[in-house]
Amino acid sequence: MGFFIMMKKFVHIFTGWFFLSHLVFAQGDIDEQSRIFYRNESSFGLILHTSGYGISYRYGQRINYFDKQLYEAGFHAFRHPKEVKINNPIWPNNRSFVFGKLNSLFWANIGYGFQREIYRKFDIGGIAIRYFFTGGPSVALYKPVYYQKLELIPPNDYVITTEKFNESFHQATDIFGRAGFFKGIDETRALPGIYVKGGVNFEYSRYDEVLHALEVGGMINAFAKKIPIMDNEKATRVVVALFVSYRFGKIFDPKAPKPERQRRREPALQEDLMY
Repeated sequence: MGFFIMMKKFVHIFTGWFFLSHLVFAQGDIDEQSRIFYRNESSFGLILHTSGYGISYRYGQRINYFDKQLYEAGFHAFRHPKEVKINNPIWPNNRSFVFGKLNSLFWANIGYGFQREIYRKFDIGGIAIRYFFTGGPSVALYKPVYYQKLELIPPNDYVITTEKFNESFHQATDIFGRAGFFKGIDETRALPGIYVKGGVNFEYSRYDEVLHALEVGGMINAFAKKIPIMDNEKATRVVVALFVSYRFGKIFDPKAPKPERQRRREPALQEDLMY
């Protein structure tokens, strides 16, 4: 229940800020563009969430005047809340590292969902508001993190070894720096999972055939078993996060002949780039 209360407050604050900014800058001009009833959409999203970041692709297919069915795919990187990048104070110019990190976690998902428009914009510079839900299978990909360790060889020599984090690392000064990302890539493991996501979409494009939108909401990802991320911390099996996303793409009428769609879209795109 705490997550949903926090998400509700987050959405309310963001919605208030977004509306206020548009009330200040929007001119309220009447939109005289010809409307596309069968408004299918194709868009990409850049996502920041409380557990990392990600990208996504979404295709929305019109069901009726208010509703769309959604098909989406996404890829996300996970950041544990205990992660802090540091440098070895003895060799500060070497690669920074996260002390105690065992694995890097990513996940990919594909899903199906539903979107309903609850407020349609009628002015140029207005905002259309929709809510949406999606869900489906996901797969977690996690790979071990390697560190460079400096070992002294008496009397005046040393050797650099590459190791996973283990009990021989007592403090940050034991680590020379982090190894390259692709070290250990052949040890990547996969786990099946599921995800659900929901939120509110604020679409503010000035032209019917161009899509610009901001989204806020929450998502839950659950995997088949726990994944160790940080030493001395609980392994991760469920990721719960709030997110903000910027979406951009195009809106089109699938019933229009292809040459007509291109002819109608190109002037709108050229004008949109001017703003």
